[in-house]
Amino acid sequence: MTTEFTQLGLHPLLVQTVTARGYTDPTPIQTEMIPLMLSGRDVIGQAQTGTGKTAAFALPILQNLTVGLGHVQCLVLAPTRELAMQVARAMEQYGRSLGVNVLAVYGGQSYGRQIGQLRQGVDIVVGTPGRLIDLIEKKALDLSQVNTVVLDEADEMLSMGFIEDIETILSQTPTARQTALFSATLPFAIRKLADQYMHEPESVTIQHKQMTVAAIDQRYYLVNETDKLAALTRLFEVEEISSALIFVRTRARTGELANALSERGFAAEPLSGEMSQDARTRVLARFRNKKLNVLVATDVAARGLDVDDISHVFNVDLPPEPEVYVHRIGRTGRAGKTGVALTLLTPSEQWRLNRIEGYTKHKIALAVLPTVEEIQARRDERLQEQVMVWLQRGRCSREREMVAALMMEGHDPVEIAAVALKLARVDDRQRPIAPISEVRPGRQRKSASYKGKRDDRRGSAQPGRGQGRKFQDKDMVRLSLSLGQIHGVRANDIVRTIARHANIPGYAIGKIRIQQDRTLVDVPERFVGQVLARNGAYRIGKQSVAVERA
Repeated sequence: MTTEFTQLGLHPLLVQTVTARGYTDPTPIQTEMIPLMLSGRDVIGQAQTGTGKTAAFALPILQNLTVGLGHVQCLVLAPTRELAMQVARAMEQYGRSLGVNVLAVYGGQSYGRQIGQLRQGVDIVVGTPGRLIDLIEKKALDLSQVNTVVLDEADEMLSMGFIEDIETILSQTPTARQTALFSATLPFAIRKLADQYMHEPESVTIQHKQMTVAAIDQRYYLVNETDKLAALTRLFEVEEISSALIFVRTRARTGELANALSERGFAAEPLSGEMSQDARTRVLARFRNKKLNVLVATDVAARGLDVDDISHVFNVDLPPEPEVYVHRIGRTGRAGKTGVALTLLTPSEQWRLNRIEGYTKHKIALAVLPTVEEIQARRDERLQEQVMVWLQRGRCSREREMVAALMMEGHDPVEIAAVALKLARVDDRQRPIAPISEVRPGRQRKSASYKGKRDDRRGSAQPGRGQGRKFQDKDMVRLSLSLGQIHGVRANDIVRTIARHANIPGYAIGKIRIQQDRTLVDVPERFVGQVLARNGAYRIGKQSVAVERA
C-alpha cells in the first residue's frame, strides 16, 4: 500500500496525501512515469483517460518544487477550461501539505483576478493556450524561470488548432526546462512537436487494461449523410442497448442529435464542453446510475468518462485518427463483457475506415440496416415478451375486473385484448420509421493522402473550391474575413484567432475556404453573435481582420 508509492521515491508527505485520498497502489503509468520525472528526464506518456496520468506528472513536479520562490516554476497546458480546472484542483490537493500555490487560468474568467494572483506569486500555473497567450501579451505572465512544462491531452490541443499557440508559449520558457507530453494518441503533428521541443524524451505507453478490439462486435453501415439520424433510430429499435455513448464531431451536433432522439422516444442527453462542471457532474451521475441510458458527446467532452458497463458505442461521425476510434470503442466490451461498436459511414469516408482497419489489424464487418418489416416484427416481439412477463406474475386483479365488466357488456374478450395491446403500443407513434435513401458509391480516397493532415471538416484551403455549396449542417452560418490567400493566411490562423478572441472552441468551427482576398468560415449559429461582437479584436500576425456575415 504505502510502501508501493514509497518505492517510487516520493516524499513521505506526498505518499501520505495520496494514501489519504484512497489510492492504494500506483497505476502502471504512475509506476513508470514518476521515477522518470523525478530524475528530470523529458517524457512522452501515451495513455487514456482513467489511467491516473494527472498524478503521474503532478506528484514528481510537486516533489521537485521549491515552494514560495515568488515566480512560476511549473506550467501545465490543457485544451479545455474543464480539464485545466480539474488538473489545478488535483495539484492543489496533492500539494496542500507542502503549501503549494496553484493557479488555473482560462477564458471566461476575470483578467484582473488572474493578474492579481500572478503578481502575488504563484508556483504552478495550469491554463488553456488562448488565455496563457493573452496573459503573456499583457506582460502579466512571466515564464522565464519555468523549469517544468506539461502538455496534457496534446492531441486534443492539436485538433482544436492550438499547436502554434503552444509553440509560442514554449518559446517563452527556458530551453533547459523539463518537458512532459501526455496524449491518448500520437499523430504526426504531435510527434513533430516532440522532436522540436523535447530533449531525448523517454516514451511510456500504457494501453488501458480494457482497451481491446477483440472483445467488441464492430460493424459499419453505409448511409448518406442526411440519413444518419434515420439509420441511428433504426439501430436503436433492434439492438439490445443497456447504455450507449454516441460520438459526433461538433459540440452543436451533440445537442441537436440528443434532442432529435428524445423527440423520437429515445431519451438522450448531450455531454458538451460548454456545460458547467456542476451540470456535467449531474449528467454523468445519471448515466452511471442508469437513470440515463444515452449520452451524445464529442471526443473532448467524453474525456474523463470512465464507465465499465457501456453496451454500445455509436460513431455517427468517424474521428480523424484511428487511435481515437480505438479509444472511443474501448469504452465498451469491458469487465469480461462483449461490447458493440457501430459506425455510420458515408461512401466518401471509406478511406478512413481502411486506415482504422490497417491500424487495428481487424476487419470491420459491413452490415445492413434493419428494414421496416424487421423493426415492426421486433416491436411485436418486445410487446409479446412484456405480456408474457405479466401473465407469469399474475398481478392484474383490477385489470381483470375491468375485463369482466366489459365482457358483461357483451364485448368479445379477444377484441378487448387486441384493444389493450393497441393502447400499450401507443408510444410507437412517437417513433415513425423514417425512410432510408439509396446509397450511391462515392469516390474513395487513398489513406496515404491523409497523412499528417487535420480533420477534413476544415475544407479546402484552395481559393474558390467549394463555393456555392450548401451547408450540410443547418446550424452553420457563413462569415467573411477580410484576409485571404494574398495575405498569407492559413486555416490554423483562422481557427486560432476566432477561438481565442471569441472564446469558442476551435473544433466547433466548420469549413474554411481561403480565397484570393478573403476567407469564408462556417460557424455554428449559436456562436455567431459572440464572434461578431469581438470584431476589431481579431489579428493574424500584425494584420487586423474584419469579420462580417458573408
